[in-house]
Amino acid sequence: MHQRTPAGSPATDTMFEFDVAVVGMGYVGLPTSLAFREAGYRVLGMDVSEHRLQTIRDGRADLLEGDRERLGRALEDPGFELTSDAARLSNAAAVVIAVPTPVDEYLVPDLSILRSACATVVENAVSGQLVVLTSTSYVGCTKDMVALPLTARGLLPGLDVHVAFSPERINPGVDDFSQEEVPRVVGGITEACGQRAEVLLAKYVPKVHLVPTAEAAEMTKLLENTFRAVNIALANEFADICGTLNISVMDVIDAADTKPFGFMRFNPGPGVGGHCIPCDPHYLLWQLRRNRMNAPVIEQAMQDIAARPRRVVDRSRKLLSDRDQGLAGARVLLAGVAYKPDVEDVRESPALEIIAGLAAEGATVGYIDPLISRISSKGIELDSVTDPAGFAPDLVIMHTSHAGFDLGWLDAVPTVLDTTYKLPAAPNTIQL
Repeated sequence: MHQRTPAGSPATDTMFEFDVAVVGMGYVGLPTSLAFREAGYRVLGMDVSEHRLQTIRDGRADLLEGDRERLGRALEDPGFELTSDAARLSNAAAVVIAVPTPVDEYLVPDLSILRSACATVVENAVSGQLVVLTSTSYVGCTKDMVALPLTARGLLPGLDVHVAFSPERINPGVDDFSQEEVPRVVGGITEACGQRAEVLLAKYVPKVHLVPTAEAAEMTKLLENTFRAVNIALANEFADICGTLNISVMDVIDAADTKPFGFMRFNPGPGVGGHCIPCDPHYLLWQLRRNRMNAPVIEQAMQDIAARPRRVVDRSRKLLSDRDQGLAGARVLLAGVAYKPDVEDVRESPALEIIAGLAAEGATVGYIDPLISRISSKGIELDSVTDPAGFAPDLVIMHTSHAGFDLGWLDAVPTVLDTTYKLPAAPNTIQL
């Protein structure tokens, strides 16, 4: 039995087998667990998928090189364990929840994974623990899914347990900033809860910004990703405007980017993927609809982002039509399908909707991506082609350009639609 922890006091190391348990070993949870271990914590990584855990144990998880090296060290450390046994969460002084929060096909928040994870944590919680939610969700989620259920169990936040929210700030596939270099925001259900979580995080990040409430921390994450969504939508709109006026949008963005203040660079593209920008603002809009409140700027930005893949399909039709060819029967190859460069991830990738749209109009669609060997989405299953010339495309859509992705074969393609706005000017290349 774990002894009762006095109000405001952190649990001592001797009370628990692990300092931290991380629930969810995905693109956020795994790097987070490795960062905690590097800081000297004893870490338990928990996931419901034994397949995922075995992938990690085999060293095959999709990680940045630095995190891959960390994983190698962690797997040799007896203080780092992986498990699918939720009962072992009671052996950790702190439990960090890092699971996906997607939206469904109607852009409505899908809270099923988060509800299940929070219920599991609450069921196995013991006195003296700290629970930190990091998954992006609506404002008040930490209270609804963690604090109130714990209270119903007789574990009072700020007295028996501590509960806080600290949004994840990981940029998959980009190593410009390690986890230790990115400040963490945290807010607690009570003042003591926030302070307890601040102590946990401060051991591995140089700066922790403590806000007064968990709700303020939850809204911080929604602001961060909504800011990006609105500005990406604006960049896409400027790309369309510049195209109409026969101006290079990248020349314009490069020029504006020379201003050292008052401008932040965002680039246009074929749409937005991943589980952040295309999803997170919808959690806010969903909550606002419940309160009968409109957010017209955010709503328009999200509509524009959702419509972007369709614009790629329409533009493809136009380019083929200009050559007296329709989409029906045309051979269209996508170069890159990952949602962003250098990640083995197609979650919410615009490429999936583009492929489905092209196929629906009768095109024969293929793709080539050195990081994604197979895709299965919207009733379509495809394997990456190995020989783009052998596919004999009538049109290539440049969707995702990975580092080291050999694109020399594009020179021989009749038409290339560059949705990345990054390919060098060429007679056969047209920007979206």
